[in-house]
Amino acid sequence: MIFKTPQVRAALAAALALTLLAGCGSRSDSAGGSSGGPKEDIGTRNGRTFLIKPGENATRDMVAAMVQAAPGDTIQFDCGYFELSSSLNLTDTEDVMVKGCGKDKTVLSFKHNNAPEGILGVNVHGLFIQDLTVLDTGGNGIELRGVDHASLRRVRAIWSSNGGRESPTPITGENAFANEARLLNVPCTDPATQPPGTPLGDTTSPDYTVSPKSGRYGIYPVSSENILIEDSESVGASDAGIYVGQTNNAIIRNSRAAFNVFGFEIENVRGGEYDTNLAECNTGGFLIYDLDGLRQYGDSSRMHGNTSRMNNTYNFTSGGFVGNVPSGSGMITLSYDRIDVFNNVFEKNNTAGIIHASYELFPEGLGRPVENRIDWYTEGLHIWGNTFRENGNKLPVPSVGDLINGDVARLLPVLIGLKNTAACLNPLNFQHCLGAGALGYRGAHIMWDGLLDTWSDCPYPLDANGNKVPADNRGKPQLGSEHPNPECHYNQYKFDKESHERIVPDWWASCIDDDNVFEGRGARFANFHGLKGLELVIAAATADPSNPAGLIGNVLTGLTATDLTQLASSYDIKPHQCVTAYGKNLEKLPPVVISEFKRSGQFDPAPSDAETAKLCGAGKAGTVNFAAAARVNCPTLDQYQLFANAQDPRSAPNGRGTPFSLNSKLFSDYSVKYRQVFIPEGKTATYHDAKEGGAVTGANMTFDFPVGTVIAKTFTFADEAAGTEVPVETRLLIKRVNSKGAVRWVGLPYIWEDVDGKRVAKLALGGGTASVHWKTTDVDSGVTHTGSTPSYLIPNGNQCLSCHSREDGEPGAAPIGLKARFLNKPYRPESNFVKSAPHAVTGHNQIDWWCSNGLLAGCPSDRGLDPVTQIATKLERIPAFNKPGDAGYPAGSGEDIEARARAWIEVNCQHCHNVRGFAASTGLYLDSIRKVDSTYGICKRPTATGREGTDEGRRFHDINPGNLDDSILPFRIGPTATTPAARMPPLARSVVDEEGYALVSQWIRDVVVVDEAKYPGSSSCGEN
Repeated sequence: MIFKTPQVRAALAAALALTLLAGCGSRSDSAGGSSGGPKEDIGTRNGRTFLIKPGENATRDMVAAMVQAAPGDTIQFDCGYFELSSSLNLTDTEDVMVKGCGKDKTVLSFKHNNAPEGILGVNVHGLFIQDLTVLDTGGNGIELRGVDHASLRRVRAIWSSNGGRESPTPITGENAFANEARLLNVPCTDPATQPPGTPLGDTTSPDYTVSPKSGRYGIYPVSSENILIEDSESVGASDAGIYVGQTNNAIIRNSRAAFNVFGFEIENVRGGEYDTNLAECNTGGFLIYDLDGLRQYGDSSRMHGNTSRMNNTYNFTSGGFVGNVPSGSGMITLSYDRIDVFNNVFEKNNTAGIIHASYELFPEGLGRPVENRIDWYTEGLHIWGNTFRENGNKLPVPSVGDLINGDVARLLPVLIGLKNTAACLNPLNFQHCLGAGALGYRGAHIMWDGLLDTWSDCPYPLDANGNKVPADNRGKPQLGSEHPNPECHYNQYKFDKESHERIVPDWWASCIDDDNVFEGRGARFANFHGLKGLELVIAAATADPSNPAGLIGNVLTGLTATDLTQLASSYDIKPHQCVTAYGKNLEKLPPVVISEFKRSGQFDPAPSDAETAKLCGAGKAGTVNFAAAARVNCPTLDQYQLFANAQDPRSAPNGRGTPFSLNSKLFSDYSVKYRQVFIPEGKTATYHDAKEGGAVTGANMTFDFPVGTVIAKTFTFADEAAGTEVPVETRLLIKRVNSKGAVRWVGLPYIWEDVDGKRVAKLALGGGTASVHWKTTDVDSGVTHTGSTPSYLIPNGNQCLSCHSREDGEPGAAPIGLKARFLNKPYRPESNFVKSAPHAVTGHNQIDWWCSNGLLAGCPSDRGLDPVTQIATKLERIPAFNKPGDAGYPAGSGEDIEARARAWIEVNCQHCHNVRGFAASTGLYLDSIRKVDSTYGICKRPTATGREGTDEGRRFHDINPGNLDDSILPFRIGPTATTPAARMPPLARSVVDEEGYALVSQWIRDVVVVDEAKYPGSSSCGEN
């Protein structure tokens, strides 16, 4: 065993810094007020202020502050340039402020951070970030997940020109503030409209060089509510600059986005508002849309007072929906109902000022949704009082790559140009085209794809229990990814019940009022009829030229389907002049209102040093110190009196402490784990399984433990050649209750070290790293693994929460592994170096033993225990992933491989990838219970995976049946995913689980096939 002492010392220093920083506390008067009022709502600033200064200790001090941040606290960065090697991660707390001196005076560089995010807030109630710049993150600049009430004011996310953290001319401490912070304040004068290497030229900008190597999102609140982004900025994001997704009540105001792919993005939001923002030199300015496969769909957004100008930068992203966006788009809406667009300025956007599109525009396998929950069409778009100036007059020329790939979305401007040219050839339109100064190959100020659905007799959708899905006040079912995918899409709420005629204007495409102002060249409005009339062209463009027979077949099919009557665009705006056409207009939407922030009161003040010392010092040898565990974080692990030998966590557990193991284990760099649960005397846990939670959250159901329970997990590394096994860290999960009766799980990491000849585990809330090596034989597979890593991660207290915290669980770092299906096995240690006598549970089915010995109540009376295998055959169970045949199928059969692969995926990925977890917003859910369909990744395109997560844009689907090269899942768990933004899981490993990777790859390559009955959606991947 080898440790790099400087790394471990750094972690210990962070823990020591907690007490030092606590002395910096100061108090201030409270401040508050509505977000819409004259005063800034910044919570109640009556706690401590942790002052972080630039220099070599900045990361240590930041981590020490963030892991103890409590209601009313402020983490304040001094003026200057900070080199930070860790994310600022705030999790499961409330009313915390992070601030600097100003976005031109405080720069937080995350260039050397080994995690993708800069600032990350997860499950925070009341988070206020202001007056700073986040620079060169590997992933998202500022990310909020599950946050209620957050304001981001005067913040900037930016990537160094030409590559972000890989830029040859990066923003540094030496140049960041020079010339009035010129490198931070990027102008927009002349964007590059073509990618590098294009012979057509216009491949550079004098202002900024965009790059797919930049991080994905600048400012990224998702699955949150009551979000205000104000006076902020994003520059250079390879997806969206300022984004709000799957969120209720969000306002983006007085902010700027430049040189991003999309400047501003509202995705699947209920109640969004763009107010007086500037989008310039992006690929697209503003986006309001719904993305399929997510847990909620949006409705009602207002866009007013904004300017969208010169959004003509070529599309430089790879992967994701935004990769489909044509450059020169002032604003796009897709599949989103009720949008008010008023008092904005759209100017000099080369394709169009506004593009109103639907998913019907996308061919099958090329972006069209494969599920039936989502409505493909935007209805209720109301456009009034805007100024349109010089839009649609320079349609972007497709790149060579677009032509080679037959990318219909990237070719859309060309196709629109052809359709508008055809319209201008019609003598009836000649005067219109001449008057617009736009004869022929042009876009328009406002473009609509002309596509709408018709009445369907599809039945009303049902939830997993057979009940009707709730509807909104207009009758639209509120579907999401947690609901079963219906056989068809229900749309009867849009139509008259008797006549089946569309209800207008409420469910009509758009109302375009007469008070819009159109200046300069450009057609005011064009309905380009989708891709109708171009079927032959598209068939030829998307055919495989290496397959002559297939090419001919494609062309003949396209020729048969071609509708030449719809080839030419229509300039008829009359159906959208709603007062004249339908006798009334759309009702205007009310402003979005964010309520005043109020503390929940669920967090008690931290205990005093005196109370901590008293409780931690009151333990007795051989008796678990539950009194201390229930209240305070003891400085050393031995003070809880958990183990017979205080220097060895592999020794026998004290009291009713019981060891346990899992069928399949979370991979952590080949560490060998010792797990124990300590339940207070006279109390019991309660049995639950997936059936009780139902189809939506059943996969998350764990046993319910009483207050005072302590769960311990020790990570050791074995060297079988040397005959040694050394504990590196022990993590505790403790269930506590506060003064108001609210329960909360607390996660505490302890690092083992030598102190005066003794082994001591010290509290390390700041986490750390260690250099370790191993030669260890897996007790299930018998495979011996040998290796080393210089960067084994010991997570800080807040990183524990990012995995263990979820919406449907008890607050805090709730247990993950204590599920019935994970524990249904005979107990056997994972280690070949067990130092204590066998515990009484050894050799017995763990659940049955717990039930029979007073540790677990509510157990099923008939567990179907097999006396030979010690498996409870009537209880849920996953197999050991690396024991062929353990699932009950013939070893090596397709069923066996699939069951074991899904077991590995669940244990390693599902704690985040579930409908209530950290990655809920991805729509990718990886439990072993659900059907393997689009929600499990079958032919599912990623929602927010950037260049690195898609193998430099070479992979398009999470799982493509039989196609490893196109599947994202095996790439992200495999050896070539080496960066923080690519590697999954992001925290638990620095090397690859060779057995797990091989099994998952085998399953996707050899078992998963195109079979709609077995794998719904498997025929929809298409060709890439």
